[in-house]
Amino acid sequence: MAFHALSSRAIVRAMESLLEKIEGPRDLDRLTVAELESLCAEIRKEIIETISHTGGHLAANLGVVELTVALLRVFDPPADKLIFDTGHQSYTYKLLTGRKERFCTLRQYGGLSGFQRRSESEYDAFGAGHAGTAVSAALGMAVARDRQGGDHHVAALLGDAAASCGLSLEAFNNVATTTKRLVVILNDNEMSIGENVGSLSRHLGSLLASPRYNRWKRSIEKAAQRMRMGFFRSLYYRLEESIKGLFLRSVIFEEMGLRYIGPVDGHDVGGLIDALKIARASDRPILLHVSTRKGKGYRFAEERPEKWHGASCFDVESGDSLSAPTTPGYSQVFGSALEQLADADDRIVAITAGMCAGTGLGGFWKRFPERLYDVGISEEHAVVFAAGLAAEGMRPVFAVYSTFMQRAVDCLIHDVSLQALPVVFCLDRAGVVGDDGPTHHGVFDIALLRPVPGLIIMQPKDEPELCHMLKTAFDCNQPVVIRYPRGTGPGLAMPERPASLPIGKAEVLRPGTTVQLWALGDMIPLAEACADRLCEKGIEAGIVNPRFIKPLDTVLLAEQAVAADIVVTLENGVVTGGFGDGVAEVLRGCGFEGRMLQCGWPDTFVPHGATDQLRELYGLTPDSIVARINTALTPKP
Repeated sequence: MAFHALSSRAIVRAMESLLEKIEGPRDLDRLTVAELESLCAEIRKEIIETISHTGGHLAANLGVVELTVALLRVFDPPADKLIFDTGHQSYTYKLLTGRKERFCTLRQYGGLSGFQRRSESEYDAFGAGHAGTAVSAALGMAVARDRQGGDHHVAALLGDAAASCGLSLEAFNNVATTTKRLVVILNDNEMSIGENVGSLSRHLGSLLASPRYNRWKRSIEKAAQRMRMGFFRSLYYRLEESIKGLFLRSVIFEEMGLRYIGPVDGHDVGGLIDALKIARASDRPILLHVSTRKGKGYRFAEERPEKWHGASCFDVESGDSLSAPTTPGYSQVFGSALEQLADADDRIVAITAGMCAGTGLGGFWKRFPERLYDVGISEEHAVVFAAGLAAEGMRPVFAVYSTFMQRAVDCLIHDVSLQALPVVFCLDRAGVVGDDGPTHHGVFDIALLRPVPGLIIMQPKDEPELCHMLKTAFDCNQPVVIRYPRGTGPGLAMPERPASLPIGKAEVLRPGTTVQLWALGDMIPLAEACADRLCEKGIEAGIVNPRFIKPLDTVLLAEQAVAADIVVTLENGVVTGGFGDGVAEVLRGCGFEGRMLQCGWPDTFVPHGATDQLRELYGLTPDSIVARINTALTPKP
């Protein structure tokens, strides 16, 4: 297995390096608080240097270094279960739980995952890549412990943005009536990927901003460390409740039955250790509110944490990306096209689930701030909210990553398509397979959405076609999905005036007879390479840009079914139930007697790794596909 070599490391570990001596969490027990603080500085340098070479989630991980060290000092995994929400804040955890030597393989094929994964380490109690799962999973583990007579601890670490996720709120609603022992640590950095929104975020901010309460709280916390047992601990809790009642109007988590402690400085190792010891000893579910700074310790990430949420390879000294695109990507083209259409139609509004910049809506927000709605990490709400807007004559567009749209498929079926409401879904990162791994691979949307009645699904081959498709979506007055990949296309200029496309009409890019290649969007270059190789062998291969995944161009397929020996579909999604299955259904109905090849991602969870490497591994290369075509064309003896 080939790993990316860190040939020019800026950090050379000295003999006295504390991190070098840490083989597991219990090695932290012998360090003083001052030494733990020095260890945190080393960990930050290691994370920054490594991610500068491998890419990864930088800002979030830099914000939880002290918190993770304190967690591992107080709790004892793998016996105690520590669950990280999303998992993109678990790099320090990996370094301190026996994976230090492999940290340079982060997010590379065969190396460490960028998230928690149960198969990677016994310390990873629960895998995750999407937000909002930690409290539910931790509650399930706590109940299993209670029923099995265990005495270990269960703690969930979630970001403040994930706390407002519907799944998290559903879990909070059930904690107090389900278990007596659960610790939830709320990492409050006022950010998800973008700035947090909504009432819960404001509520947390009010807790952070009460100086009188915080002064009193710090005083009684110091006293609490001397109240280790029995009556004195219960006295501390009563005193704490009185202080909260005096200075704070209410704490929503208290209303849900969780004892609230906080806010605690998330970069004070000693204070965190003290607070976590109190939380661990609680005889009722407890929520520890910790205030951290995203990007802590790296100036560029502190100043622009949204930009540094997910970083590609970069120069540590300057902060400059080493792989910056030279042309606008599909996300930016989508955002610009939407602005252009919104200029002419004030019914158009945009919705994002905490991903304004990531989905290309930053410019729209600046131009039309009153027409952009950021609902936070609440995809289900976003879809039904869009349905309500559409029911009253608005033209909502929900821009969301393909992998996150999975969470709201039921709402799309039940609340949008069933009512034939004209909501436009723009699925960014569709078809993406790469180093973030299976939780972030955007390969399931076609198979999930293709069976939905009345839903139009499109995919563009280039930037102008994306603009035309967006115009088509607004003109057709139906539910529409437009899917497009991450990164840049051919680099073509946007059209001055987008035009509607005829629904269900494909585009023939290259005529052919023997072989017909139907390639979705960014798979067209692969189809062209295959056609060129076949041409060299004297085999005529046509290329079709379907444009529409649903409805398909049945007329063109029926024409080609007469003459073609083989029809090949190339899609950047799973083949099971995907685009190729749709083409095969039409061809069977036409009485097609030739061969059918469906090229896409297999019926498995594809691991993390470089996209080109994964395509090679799974046969999505010109050589592999041409070999399959040649085999299919060879007469059987």
